[in-house]
Amino acid sequence: MAILSLVLTAIFWFSIASGKSTPEPPGPERIEIIELPLPPVVGSNATGACTVEVNPHKTGCIGREFIDFQSGDFTPDGDHVVVNLEFIGAPASPDPANIYTGEQLILVKTDGTLFANGDPWKCLTCGVPESNAQSLDPQKDYPHVARSGKKALWGHNIIDCGDFLLASDDCTPANTFIYPIFWPSTLDGSGPGGVPREMRLHPDDVHMGWSSFTPDGGQNTFFGRLEFNPNPLTGAPLAPRYDLVDVNLLENPFGPSILDLNEKGELELHYDAIGVGELRGFSGSGDEILYIGPTHEANNHDIFAVHVTTGKVRRLTSHPEYADPVSFSHDNKWFVVMDTRGSNRQMWMSGMRGIPPLIDIVTVAAAASTRNNHHRRFFQPILIDSEGDRGSYFGQQVNAHGDGSDGSPNDPNWNGRADPAFSYDGTQIVYWQALVTAPACGGVNPLPCPESTAQGGRTYRVMLARLKDREPTVPETIFDIPDFLPWATPFPPGSEFPVQSGLPQGTYTLRGKVSGTANATLIADSTSVIRTVSVEYDDYSDDGEHIINGFESVTGTPDPTNPWLSNLNWTSDLKGTGAVTATKKTGPDGFQLSIDVMLNIFNANGTLTTTIDGAVYEQPANGT
Repeated sequence: MAILSLVLTAIFWFSIASGKSTPEPPGPERIEIIELPLPPVVGSNATGACTVEVNPHKTGCIGREFIDFQSGDFTPDGDHVVVNLEFIGAPASPDPANIYTGEQLILVKTDGTLFANGDPWKCLTCGVPESNAQSLDPQKDYPHVARSGKKALWGHNIIDCGDFLLASDDCTPANTFIYPIFWPSTLDGSGPGGVPREMRLHPDDVHMGWSSFTPDGGQNTFFGRLEFNPNPLTGAPLAPRYDLVDVNLLENPFGPSILDLNEKGELELHYDAIGVGELRGFSGSGDEILYIGPTHEANNHDIFAVHVTTGKVRRLTSHPEYADPVSFSHDNKWFVVMDTRGSNRQMWMSGMRGIPPLIDIVTVAAAASTRNNHHRRFFQPILIDSEGDRGSYFGQQVNAHGDGSDGSPNDPNWNGRADPAFSYDGTQIVYWQALVTAPACGGVNPLPCPESTAQGGRTYRVMLARLKDREPTVPETIFDIPDFLPWATPFPPGSEFPVQSGLPQGTYTLRGKVSGTANATLIADSTSVIRTVSVEYDDYSDDGEHIINGFESVTGTPDPTNPWLSNLNWTSDLKGTGAVTATKKTGPDGFQLSIDVMLNIFNANGTLTTTIDGAVYEQPANGT
């Protein structure tokens, strides 16, 4: 019956989001998993530790612990994957091998062949002359190969090999150029936009989107166009660079928020509201922006898509577990998402369905953070068709096959990281994983630390999934995206953010779409920020299948020294009837949770337990 509850609720929410009949979901596929090769491991970062005995080709060594490691996506031919890593132990100059040092970008072969250097990898950025790489931005994450195969996004930099493919032998250090990306008045953090992070290149290789944190803990998302500036006269750096121009703030100043007051002074939920919380990329054709948006159900974080011109919003995931990094196939028919589904990591707070997102006003940060325990993550890659979760269909775990033993594809101690990616023909998926390490295991933690089975004992690996039942497909035609999105807000240099008018404190009624009410009391602090949400549910139901009764209250207390720290005092006594029998209850002394968004280390007192038709989901123990 617990499964039936999830099924019925998913059907309901999907029908609301899509406004069309539900297509038949696909069946499971045969998937083969292999590990891709990386440079050899050396145990010391001392100069010269990477000897010819360790690497006879003298093409670099890497360490056991992952530092600045991240795999990206495929080259257009599907035979190579781009990987960011840290080379260590290089010999001193004038040895030619001394170029293999520090954070670099490499290509790794996926087809078992070798580059001309005799290795299954090739460094793209090692040995590039200083004159070809002036004033590089230190941010070098989320690598992405352009559709031309001749350029790559490397954090806040663009790698350009001119007329040559990055994977070709003709792409040498001498003809490789690396240019920083400059966002006028904001890239250095001095402007209102904050420092950009997690940049994603649009499929047209011209536009891009990014998220940005402000010093006070706020987050915004943007969309702009890359424009090459060979001789800048203002700003920094004064070196050849790519400027971000025609910048849009991805916020609709005239649209509703997901939770608003109507003309009667009652609360209303607007599931079609655009709320780009954290940008995660684009659809295969680039016609939609992918993002983590405002919750549609209490504590349930999902992936959404908004059309770049119409502003139509789609909810892609609805499973109660947490979804985050996501990537679409180039034919626009599939996506792969890193998700905690199957781990039960979030079920204790989000498993009870049909609860409207009222307490999320104060719990949203904590609910997003409990998905991890610092170095232990609970993500695994999930393959889902482009219509998203619905009915009994919640996708297919890409790496489900295996016995769960140490080092196996489905070893739970190997945690999925950002970002997965499809090959251009849709027959392969690449993703990377990190092995859980202390303090998320060992020492005072009751969970022991596993021994790495990867080459050299390294704690990171790149995995290739071959979709055995698929025929190659052709990428979808790239959507002709405008520079300024009709529903977004132009954000030229010097712009200020639109003034946001949050809900004022008071007592309000939210009426269920089918039955009942939720009477919510919102209490603000001296700065008019809502810190307490208390809700009384009386036969509340939006779908007629899940009926909510009871009381829930959460108070958030800010830390004046740390805007990323979330402190919650939680009381819950909810009952669900209808399609399932469910409860969500705290213990006699309530439930107190403290978690830092940046560290994700779980610390709590008391208990919060959700039951669904007898299945019990309890919050994790501290530090686990």
